[in-house]
Amino acid sequence: MAKAIFYHAGCPVCVSAEKDILNLIPENQVEVIHLGTDKTKVKEAENAGVQSVPALVLSNGNVLHINFGASIEDLK
Repeated sequence: MAKAIFYHAGCPVCVSAEKDILNLIPENQVEVIHLGTDKTKVKEAENAGVQSVPALVLSNGNVLHINFGASIEDLK
């Protein structure tokens, strides 16, 4: 099974959501990508359908937008 990908930008909303996600999903089943420090992944997130972070992209391609920390446009 492919991993889910959790995208965030390091803001307090994102960090809180990351902790919650990692409490729900084992670390070996989710990849965490900090778009604030890895700008090369912003386009990848956008192509996956991420419109804002924090967001969880499931292995089936569905995107779960969790609260609102920052727009993907703000991260470009």
